[in-house]
Amino acid sequence: MSALPAERPHEMPAAAPAAEADVRLEGLRKLYGDVVAVDGVDLEVGRGEFFTMLGPSGSGKTTTLRLIAGFEQPDSGSVQLRGRDVTNDPPYARNVNTVFQDYALFPHMTVAENVAYGLKIRRVPRAERQQRVEDALSTVQLTGYGGRKPAQLSGGQRQRVALARALVNRPQVLLLDEPLGALDLKLRQGMQIELKRIQREVGITFIYVTHDQDEALTMSDRIAVFNEGRIEQVGPAAQVYEHPRTEFVAGFVGVSNLLERDGRSVSIRPEKIKILDDGEQPEPGAHVESGKISEVVYAGMATRYIVGLDDGGELTVAVQNLETTSAQALQAQGRTVRLQWRPEHELTLEARGKKENG
Repeated sequence: MSALPAERPHEMPAAAPAAEADVRLEGLRKLYGDVVAVDGVDLEVGRGEFFTMLGPSGSGKTTTLRLIAGFEQPDSGSVQLRGRDVTNDPPYARNVNTVFQDYALFPHMTVAENVAYGLKIRRVPRAERQQRVEDALSTVQLTGYGGRKPAQLSGGQRQRVALARALVNRPQVLLLDEPLGALDLKLRQGMQIELKRIQREVGITFIYVTHDQDEALTMSDRIAVFNEGRIEQVGPAAQVYEHPRTEFVAGFVGVSNLLERDGRSVSIRPEKIKILDDGEQPEPGAHVESGKISEVVYAGMATRYIVGLDDGGELTVAVQNLETTSAQALQAQGRTVRLQWRPEHELTLEARGKKENG
């Protein structure tokens, strides 16, 4: 898997995919009646990438995934897999597999039978089939579970079985449609780490769909942010977070403060703003605002302070709780404070992003 390009301070790093694209979408467009679900998407996903399509409900990410899988046909544009045009090919003729949120396991079959099902349909010889099933279960850390039924497994284990069933076919590309959505938070966070480990181990291109920003930032080599059927930004996870191009990306990927300054729309991340201590002098060249803390949200590892500015508007400030207790944080409500941030942390945004290619 290719390493992320090095970043120089305050410079937009390159967002190029791997040299050879496993998936290429050109001018992809899909309508449902008068609704434009996918609006001229151009995208390249490099071989061996963990690539995430991120966006809110109705943004076009799932429809784009279904177009890659062949479950939907585009009204215009093309889908290419490793240089081969598969736009008009049915799903079974494309070297991809899909993992869904609902697992879609056969309840009457054992784990091993579920994993082997696709191989059996393709008439893979029994000995090879058994070995590949064992290897797939080992990859997802379910060795010894082959004889169990899905009802005997936890939600996380059933999701691993669904993943093993897809991996056992050795697809060129694995498509994952919000596969962790049904899991509780702790399981979901654990599976995020597991999915990334598995992807690195097997070396298959993963294209992952989610509306969860933290999930996308945790796992992805690159992220495409979808909005209203279009891609607003494509880039490495750190780039999309640190250098959002548009108001939508800044507001959707993490928390961001949006301000109007000198006729510009700018974004400032809450963690880039410092609350000055009483008597503390600001850094040379820093921008300083005064205001009053109107709300305090204590969230364990960090506290979010909502500050109403004297000049109008409000800012959210995030402070890590290194020594602060919840009682100390909550006592700050109503305090008059001064805030500072460095000019380089103000990011100028486009009101609406131009269509971006991957």
